[in-house]
Amino acid sequence: MRAEQNELITRIGPGTPAGRLMRSYWQPVALVDEFDPRLDPRMARRPLKAVTLLGQPLVLFRDAGGRFGLLDRDCPHRGADLAFARHEGDGVRCPFHGWKFDAEGRCLETPAEPAGSTLCQHVRQRSYPVVERSGVLFAWLGDEGTTPPPLPALDCFTAPPTHTFAFKGLWRCNWLQAFEVGIDPAHTSFLHRFFFDESLDATYGRQFRGASAGTVDGERWPMTRVMRECVQPEIRVENMPYGMRLTTLRKLDTATTHVRITHAIFPHTFVIPLSETMTITQMHVPVDDTRTYWVSVFTSFADPVDKEAMRNQRLRTMDLPDYLPRSGRHDDWGFDPGEQMSRTFLGMGEEDINRHDQWACESMGAIQDRTREHLGTSDRAIMANRRLLVKAIEDVQAGRLPMGVAHPDVAAQRLGPDTVDGFAPGDAWQAWWLAATRAKRDGAPWPAALANPEAAPT
Repeated sequence: MRAEQNELITRIGPGTPAGRLMRSYWQPVALVDEFDPRLDPRMARRPLKAVTLLGQPLVLFRDAGGRFGLLDRDCPHRGADLAFARHEGDGVRCPFHGWKFDAEGRCLETPAEPAGSTLCQHVRQRSYPVVERSGVLFAWLGDEGTTPPPLPALDCFTAPPTHTFAFKGLWRCNWLQAFEVGIDPAHTSFLHRFFFDESLDATYGRQFRGASAGTVDGERWPMTRVMRECVQPEIRVENMPYGMRLTTLRKLDTATTHVRITHAIFPHTFVIPLSETMTITQMHVPVDDTRTYWVSVFTSFADPVDKEAMRNQRLRTMDLPDYLPRSGRHDDWGFDPGEQMSRTFLGMGEEDINRHDQWACESMGAIQDRTREHLGTSDRAIMANRRLLVKAIEDVQAGRLPMGVAHPDVAAQRLGPDTVDGFAPGDAWQAWWLAATRAKRDGAPWPAALANPEAAPT
C-alpha cells in the first residue's frame, strides 16, 4: 500500500476524507455505566465528563430530567473549556462569564450582559443528537442539519436490556488496525492459542474457552482445541448490504467441518459468536488518530445476562473511570517468556484475550505502516474491507451516501446477523449452520426471529 493511501484510510479528524465518512454513521460516545455513581462516584454530584470522538473535543452530561447532552467543548463566548462547567440540573454553565446551555445547546443565560439583552437568543452551542441503546450512548456527528439514519437493527439493539451487557476498553492505536484484527479469521489459531484446555464448566463470559456447538466422535471440543489443531482455514468473504459475511471452514476430516460465521458491519463493527447462545457485537471507535475504544455488546439468546459477573471478569484487567487496560507497552503487555514456552503461544496470560488483541494492535505502532506489510491468502477479509473503505470514501467525496447502515433502508432492515461456531457434517455445513441459527432464534425468550434469515450476499 502506498503511504498516501494509508493516510487516506486511517486519519479521521474533522475535514479528513475518512473523518467525513465516519460522520455518516452513529458512533458510540460512552457507556451508560459511566454515569453510574457505583462505578464512578463523581457522577453522584456532577454527571458530566469530557470526551473525545473522531478527534473532536466534546462534553457529555446528563441533566436533572435524565436527558443526555453532547456539546462542543469550547464555549461559544470566548472558547473556555466546558469540561469544567458548573452542572446546574437543567444545563451547564461556563465558569468564565456564566453563560449557560441546555442539553440541546440553547443558550439560557448570559448574566453579564445588560438587563434586557437578547444576546442569548442569538447564540447556540453546537449540540449532537444522542440516543441510548443496550447500555451504550450513541452520537451523531454528521453535518449540522443532516438527518441521521436509524440505529442499525442489529440483535444487540433489539434484545431487551436483560439480555445484553455493554463494556469497553481503550487501545493506544489507530482504529483501523484494531478493526482489522477483529475481522481476521486466521489469527485466532496463533494469537489466542492455548496449549491446554480448561474444564467446560466455568467458561461463562470467557472468549474461546467454551465448547463449539456439536461434537466430534461424541466429544465436545472447546474452541481453544479447534484453533490449536486446525491452523489453515478456508476463508470465504461475501459482500452483504451491511458489509461482509465471513465464513471460516476448518476441515477435521471428510466427515466433519468446523464452521465459524462472523460479520463485518461497515465501517468498524464486527459480530462474532461467544458461545452457542451468546454473541459479541464489537465497535472500534476512533477517539482520535492514535487512540481507539473497543465497545462490546454481549447479547444472549437464552438466559438473561449476568451483568455483574461479566463486569467483574473484565474489571480485573481494567481501571475505571476511563476503562484503561492495566497492561500495555509500559510493562510489555505482561509478557512472560516462560508462559510462552509452556502454556500459550503468545505468553500474555490466559484470562483475558483482549490483551492478546491489544498487543497485536498496539505493537504495530500508533498508526500501522502498511507500506511494509506483505499480505497473503489468509488476509482476504482484510483486503476486501480496505477496498470497501476506499470506495466508501470516494462515495462521500462525490456527495453520495456511503455503503451499509448509512442508508436508512439498510439500517432499518432487521439484520441480525447470524453467527455460529460449531461442527457440521462434512460438506453439508451450509444447511447445518442455517438450521442451527434458526433453532437458536426460535428458542430465544425475546422476539429474535428474522424475516429473511438467509439473506443473499450482494
